[in-house]
Amino acid sequence: MRYFISFIICLVLISVSSCRKDFNTTPSSGALDFSKDTVFLDTIFTNIGSATYNLKVYNRGKNAITIPEIKLENGTNSNYRLNVDGIPGKDFKNIDILAKDSIFIFVETTINASNVVNPLYTDRILFDSGSSQQDVDLVTLVQDANFIFPGKDAISMKIDSLTLDGEPTTLKGRFLTDTELTITNVKPTVIYGFAAVPANKTLTIEAGAKVYFHDNSGLIVDNQATLKVNGTLANKVIFEGDRLEHSFSETAGQWGTIWMRAGSKNNEMNHAIIKNGIIGILVDSIGTPSTPTLKLQNTEIYNHSSYGILGREANIEGNNVVVGAAGQVSLAATIGGTYNFTHSTFANFWNSGLRQLPAVLVNNFFVYSDATGQEIIETRNLHAANFTNCIFDGNNNIEFILDKVDGGGIFNYNVSNSMIKFTDSNDSFKDNTELDFTSSFYQDNIINGNAHFRNTQKSDFIIGEESDAINKAKATSFTTDILGIDRSTNPDIGAYQHITFETEE
Repeated sequence: MRYFISFIICLVLISVSSCRKDFNTTPSSGALDFSKDTVFLDTIFTNIGSATYNLKVYNRGKNAITIPEIKLENGTNSNYRLNVDGIPGKDFKNIDILAKDSIFIFVETTINASNVVNPLYTDRILFDSGSSQQDVDLVTLVQDANFIFPGKDAISMKIDSLTLDGEPTTLKGRFLTDTELTITNVKPTVIYGFAAVPANKTLTIEAGAKVYFHDNSGLIVDNQATLKVNGTLANKVIFEGDRLEHSFSETAGQWGTIWMRAGSKNNEMNHAIIKNGIIGILVDSIGTPSTPTLKLQNTEIYNHSSYGILGREANIEGNNVVVGAAGQVSLAATIGGTYNFTHSTFANFWNSGLRQLPAVLVNNFFVYSDATGQEIIETRNLHAANFTNCIFDGNNNIEFILDKVDGGGIFNYNVSNSMIKFTDSNDSFKDNTELDFTSSFYQDNIINGNAHFRNTQKSDFIIGEESDAINKAKATSFTTDILGIDRSTNPDIGAYQHITFETEE
């Protein structure tokens, strides 16, 4: 027993000594430095937690110091949450910083917009008190929003994967109710899971509306259903992920896709911006070659981890369309179908990894394995792949490919007054007769011309005064460009009429 008591006493002494400071400190005197004087927590939606932001607090002096108190000015009622050197809370006492050292403070928030008079919610982190007090401002913009959640009646839909060769997957979502079939610009709409438009119903999205998707979310237009996106030049409709922090503004793959299932009909998108998903628009169609499943007008599609537009035996018509960077293909017109694009710019300057495929890929087949594991190739009719006054460009040598499998039926295509980037340095396509740009299927095209885009890394594909596309388009019924600029005379190739770029002085 005596030895046991001695052992316990030793443990207590060790514990006490380990908790004791092994350095002396002096009180803080208001000489702290901070990594920023204001922590901006970007924009958050009501009742949805923010990301975590950090603030670094420096002791530049030669002596270790103790900060008597670090607290939020609004105290326990503050909507901000702090973590000071690993300890969560809103009020902290006697925080030590060694000489020439620093500590981290992490900041988060969750705010109910109905409790905020001004959309800007603010507070301050106070350091010390009296004449030594210093502070750092906290600022957050809070947006009220309409939320669409999967809910108790969530449907489980087995669908093809969002990649051409992926395994089947299951997506969680639900059909929209009648009261949810109009999305206005009064509040942003935030979708969790997949929101589906039921058969024989139309989802109308009004000018100026903003639709944000959470991770693993998207929009489905079911068989016999319709989507109408009614943006205008002054009030575009925005589709993007719900991470509003600046660091996520150009991050691809944040949400799923806008998926128009086989049998959906009369879909139209006008003056829309679709960005940062896995696939911008996925269109399946087993309809008539004469009636488009989707009409795109004055629409911009940027920065998707797989495809900008993926059509599978689809019928898509696009005018004044811009499709930017995608991890695989900007426009994949696959398994045959009907594709008609006029005054469109396909510019794939993907910079988040190697890209094996071109900006635009057109084919007439699909591949699957039968019950024995044997690979089967089936073909479908390519009724039309017509491109007029279009630009095909990017950071690969070849940005336009027609990939035909023989043994199928129709393979119709025509490319006119377009600019095509195509340098086959390895003669990989020398036997591909569909890529003979001197054939009758190609008229008045420019091969490997200079598009002279303003800023490809910022998805700014306006062309400048040095562009080879100037005055090289042929007249069509689309007499204004994507910005509403007149092109009734001397039209330029692509979605934009050229401008003179301002130079930095």
